[in-house]
Amino acid sequence: MARYTGPKTKKARSFGEAIYGFDKYFERRKFPPGQHGQTRKRKQRSDYAVQLMEKQKAKYTYGVLERQFRKTFERATSKKGVTGEVLLQLLEARLDNVVFRLGIAPTRDAARQLVTHKHIVVNGVLTNIPSFSLRPGDMVSVRGKSQGLVAIQGSVHSKNDNRRFGWLEFNPDKLEGKFLEYPSRDQIPEKLNEQLIVELYSK
Repeated sequence: MARYTGPKTKKARSFGEAIYGFDKYFERRKFPPGQHGQTRKRKQRSDYAVQLMEKQKAKYTYGVLERQFRKTFERATSKKGVTGEVLLQLLEARLDNVVFRLGIAPTRDAARQLVTHKHIVVNGVLTNIPSFSLRPGDMVSVRGKSQGLVAIQGSVHSKNDNRRFGWLEFNPDKLEGKFLEYPSRDQIPEKLNEQLIVELYSK
């Protein structure tokens, strides 16, 4: 299954932002990667370069490769509403992202692994497709046999209160959550300029 498996801190440094969450190595070296990261004079980026960088940041943030990202964008253009916002809503509705947002997994990569290893159930049906798109009202839960996993219990009961979102409902005792609605743009915490992505694909 295709996914980015390269050095994450290096990728975060290239964007100048901890896109994978808190990273102590990134905090120590926030300058761009490379031998001359701190001293090299950077040329002013063209509009295209800025737009491409924003698209790349969104792809790596959500763990989506190019082909899948483009398909998601095409879906967004076919729906009513502001294309950039709809794009982010579709990315937020991915099963692996929702498992992460609910706090069942500490990272999106960990959430993706839980899904592919058949630990997650959607509406009572075992689902092992990370890109599965949820709809309002869908129920996401941890498979009965998997509820005692140390990794899941550790993530659910961690003291990370930041992973509580208005468009999701979660019962930590039952390890069950509900996708209530698509989030509005101001509810999505990711620091992305989706309009730049729309402009890139509109050329």
